[in-house]
Amino acid sequence: MTKAELINSIADKANCTKKDAGCALEATLAAIQEALENGEKVSITGFGTFEVRERGEKIGINPRTKQPMTCPPCKTPAFKAGKTLKEAVNK
Repeated sequence: MTKAELINSIADKANCTKKDAGCALEATLAAIQEALENGEKVSITGFGTFEVRERGEKIGINPRTKQPMTCPPCKTPAFKAGKTLKEAVNK
């Protein structure tokens, strides 16, 4: 499903215009992104949890030169599906 298809689906289910659905989706995504940038966890009951996870420093291999290289530690966004979502997918 693309973003446009998601907006169409939201508009149909919420009985609103595509413009309003698009604004609601953008606002939701912006709020989640802002919370993650601030190191907060976003939990949506029945759907799942968005959080920031720390990746430690590791040794990798440069595919071009085949030489070992150090990959610095970084933060990455992660999503953990909730029980209701898992059950719906596994029907």
